[in-house]
Amino acid sequence: MRLPALLIVAAGMAHAHVVSMSSGDISIDGAHARYELRMPIYEMAHVTDPERAIFEHIKFKADGREGVVTERHCREDKDQALAICTALYQFPAPVEFLDVECTLHAVTVPNHVHLLHAEKTGGLRDQAIFDFSFQKATLRFRPPTPMEVAMTETGAGALRAVGGWVQVLFLASLALAARSRRELFAIGGMFLLGQVAAAAIVPRTGWLPAPRFVEAASALALAYLAVEVLLLPRAGGRWIIACALGGFHGLYFALFLQATAYRPFTVLAGAIVTEAAIIAVFALIFSRIERVAAVFRPVQVSASALLVMGMVWFFLRLKG
Repeated sequence: MRLPALLIVAAGMAHAHVVSMSSGDISIDGAHARYELRMPIYEMAHVTDPERAIFEHIKFKADGREGVVTERHCREDKDQALAICTALYQFPAPVEFLDVECTLHAVTVPNHVHLLHAEKTGGLRDQAIFDFSFQKATLRFRPPTPMEVAMTETGAGALRAVGGWVQVLFLASLALAARSRRELFAIGGMFLLGQVAAAAIVPRTGWLPAPRFVEAASALALAYLAVEVLLLPRAGGRWIIACALGGFHGLYFALFLQATAYRPFTVLAGAIVTEAAIIAVFALIFSRIERVAAVFRPVQVSASALLVMGMVWFFLRLKG
């Protein structure tokens, strides 16, 4: 009974995406605004009635009053594999500050991130990032202070590090694979090094792989790490697999940095501190469980779950 239940849970979790991101631009001219959202077609595939659902989950207010949608439509750009939704808004008065509420994660996947760029007449610009933890923002169209920039970028990196179950699963797998404190430092360090290298170097090459490829490759690496834990308990070189996992995870950050134009140093600094802390917490949890309930072989059970999830995730991404 345990295996079918595990398969069902793994299949449900695997429908989420490591990279689930959309972007939008809103141009404001007095009391009028034009908003355009761009989202990968595969993210939009299961959204019922996109023209209604999308604009119900992103709302713009000025001076406490919501903008009225006067026109809206969605279309698909097959060449870019994008769904593009556009809307025109009318506000009661010229916009000074713009309050935005975005809950697109509710109609896509829980770890969905929306990047919003805004511009007013006169060249004034601002931007905001929305996900399940940050659903509201106020765009003030003023240059941020250096401290605000640093806090925003570092916080964004920290949140992206744990933005979904896949990111957390990566970190848990590293703690699970470590057989000693020394190996934990080696595995965790190589994961972080691979992540930084991919995020910083790959964009300079002009090549970014498709999100589905990244996810399929990550799933295989995750499954292989589980196989080593189960079948090769004395094998060395797990740090190599950890480095590969870090590289795949770094591609997600590369995409995020490209979309936001944030500075890699501050974003990755926030991510590294957060990930290191979470790996340490998982390592502590696994060590305590193993001592208290060694008879249940918690490491082997956890590795089996990891293997099932990795393979289900891989075949789902391979198929679609």
